Amino acid sequence: MQTPVATKTNVIDVTEQTFAVEVLERSKTTPVVVDFWAPWCGPCRMLGPTLEKLAAEFNGAFILAKVNVDENQRLAMQFRVQGIPAVKAFYNGKVAGEFTGAQPEPQVRKFIQGLVPSQADLLARQGYEWEMSNQLAMAVTNYQAALAEQPDHYPAMVGLGRTLLRQGQVEAALATLNGIPAGIPERAAADALIATAQFQQHANGHSEADLRAALTADPKDVASRYALASLLASQQRYIEALDEFLEVVRRNRKYNDDGARKAMLALFTTLGEDNELTRTYRQKLANVLF
Repeated sequence: MQTPVATKTNVIDVTEQTFAVEVLERSKTTPVVVDFWAPWCGPCRMLGPTLEKLAAEFNGAFILAKVNVDENQRLAMQFRVQGIPAVKAFYNGKVAGEFTGAQPEPQVRKFIQGLVPSQADLLARQGYEWEMSNQLAMAVTNYQAALAEQPDHYPAMVGLGRTLLRQGQVEAALATLNGIPAGIPERAAADALIATAQFQQHANGHSEADLRAALTADPKDVASRYALASLLASQQRYIEALDEFLEVVRRNRKYNDDGARKAMLALFTTLGEDNELTRTYRQKLANVLF
């Protein structure tokens, strides 16, 4: 097997004049690993070939930018380089990771792997693009492929659950979303989607006209009111949904195992704590409860 060779496209020399474009701007689409070095530095001569080898191996997944500190002292000062070799990784225009000194290849490889997207990341990203273009079947295929690569890829699980909901596959969506453990950052998004799925389940088979007619005939019919609130929530008509859920709490808090209060809390999660509706209806809910 031929050893990959670093090319001018994945290993570049950077100066004070080109740093903004070649590192900061480029890092908005591709991670850029900057090697601050000098020709007289022995450890630099040890680390440099390792970085170049990995740049060739990763074949464009990251860019290696080499900065000669003797010729670009202001850059070294700007980024507080105290000793060389100093390696700083940039992503989205900011330092995303760094280390100082010549490190063995396994440690450098681990550092690089933490910067570049995995195959699962790429598949999940493609799934999201398909989802946003309403190609839902393709989105599902890519999200499932990401999970085949990495079963605990939680962003892919959220994306798959969200897409399955859009396809009306509520049970499959719930099974996927409930697989995200508590305490994981993506769990909040999963809980909001689970609430949406539950709204769809409660609203299933009901029309808004029939439910409103039932409430006109009997305003105390909390089952119809709860179903109407769920239908409105599934249609993202949040103010109307919150009003109806609040009325259920007011009339019969115990209905559906305190379901109306729990539904309002789920909607607050969906809306976000900084949303004006969340603040307003939290206060209204507190007034009813206490």
